Amino acid sequence: MPTVHFRGEEIECREGATLRDVLLDADLTPHNGKATVLNCHGFGNCGTCAVKVDGEVSDKGIREKGRLLVPPHHPNYDLRLACQTKVMGDVTVEKYPGMWGTQVAKDPLPPLADDTDDAEMAADTSPEADDEPTAADTGDDHTPADAD
Repeated sequence: MPTVHFRGEEIECREGATLRDVLLDADLTPHNGKATVLNCHGFGNCGTCAVKVDGEVSDKGIREKGRLLVPPHHPNYDLRLACQTKVMGDVTVEKYPGMWGTQVAKDPLPPLADDTDDAEMAADTSPEADDEPTAADTGDDHTPADAD
């Protein structure tokens, strides 16, 4: 049986299982922030389950290739959609920050054992900060003229 390594956890699954289902069945998620609720539930439309995968997995299908060409994704990110990826052997999966999981310039999320208490995190940072686009993200740093 293949083993999926994700955030310090090891999950055994059947060969050919969909990576998203494997993670969700283990009470883990390939989503960040609001995307844990606001996602396409495995249809490959939203792109919020993007993860980096090393190991034996299925090839990208046309739906996955198409979605990964649309911003905020980019082919150079070398990410896969967990909902479209079949586990064919042992794999290591990394999830990056941000609602879309595309902040590949930052380190991947830490193992679950390294996470701090949710209350401490809420006091230190706003979890929505990484989920919402800012003017810097869109390149729009001008206030509209009618914003009185």
